[in-house]
Amino acid sequence: MRPTRQRLALARLLFEPGHRHVTAEALHGEALAAGVKVSLATIYNTLHQLTTVGLLREIVIDTGKTYFDTNVDDHHHFFLERTGRLIDIPGADVALGALPAAPDGLKIARVDVIIRLSDS
Repeated sequence: MRPTRQRLALARLLFEPGHRHVTAEALHGEALAAGVKVSLATIYNTLHQLTTVGLLREIVIDTGKTYFDTNVDDHHHFFLERTGRLIDIPGADVALGALPAAPDGLKIARVDVIIRLSDS
């Protein structure tokens, strides 16, 4: 990735506060509030590029609800349905009994567990 002024500014917003979960729309709002002139399309492109190079992890909750996680270590998530908040669960805290074999010619790259929480 070429380190453009916009990408560097977005990287600061993403990574300086520590591990976090962010949507493209939320990052766009943060960027505008910080005086970074950037389009939402550029935000999406940058987030996907950072995911491709392994600096972010994409978490798809539902169609139309995607988060980007700055923590790329082995972990899972609680998802609070009322607020849309994600909370990390250490990978070692989730035990899976068995996984099906991957189809011929494919391998399992990662297993993501999302535990949905509601108020009642």
